[in-house]
Amino acid sequence: MTVATTSALAGLVDIKRPFCTACLRPQVTCICRWITLVPNQVEVLILQHPLEMHHAKGSARLLHLSLPGSTLLVGEAFDRALLAPTSRQDFLLYPDIPPVEKPALQAGLLHEPAQSRLIVLDATWRKSRKMLYLNPQLQRLPRISLKDVGISNYRIRKAQGTDQLSTLEATCAALAQLERDGSKYQPLLRAFDGFVAQQTARMARGALSRQGR
Repeated sequence: MTVATTSALAGLVDIKRPFCTACLRPQVTCICRWITLVPNQVEVLILQHPLEMHHAKGSARLLHLSLPGSTLLVGEAFDRALLAPTSRQDFLLYPDIPPVEKPALQAGLLHEPAQSRLIVLDATWRKSRKMLYLNPQLQRLPRISLKDVGISNYRIRKAQGTDQLSTLEATCAALAQLERDGSKYQPLLRAFDGFVAQQTARMARGALSRQGR
């Protein structure tokens, strides 16, 4: 077993670049100003792929910090106990993409938002399908899919289509559908636009800096 010396470890940690303990980003790019608390009735469980954890363009952390009734777990294959059924009715936020089969969604299950839990996969399309495959419990859940949601404002990250939303946008749309309140999550979506603008400006400054070298 190799043991790293203190000097070697110091090289791995940039002590001159302090991190925010809330959003887990460098303080110079902290996104806490965009946290917008919205008391969600439907509980939210965010399952985040490890590659998304420190992605500067990711929206899941902002989503989690803005929803008091949410939990964020990082991994690919999760312990069965973590995904065990609770007293709430679980729904998986996932599109209708073949060949993945989905259980039928019974309309009667949607009548009690306070008794529901929305499970969200924060990953690329390819990684999310792998997570679904590695967690059979998720495959058995009734699924919420979004339709006619408009064009995403998530312009800082490449998508396969204009109708593909960020994790935050998709979750807000699903919560609005489940809680039957189309305006409740608009403040969070406006804050998300601010986050996107911040990232866009940072990317532009980085591009200009590289050009000037």
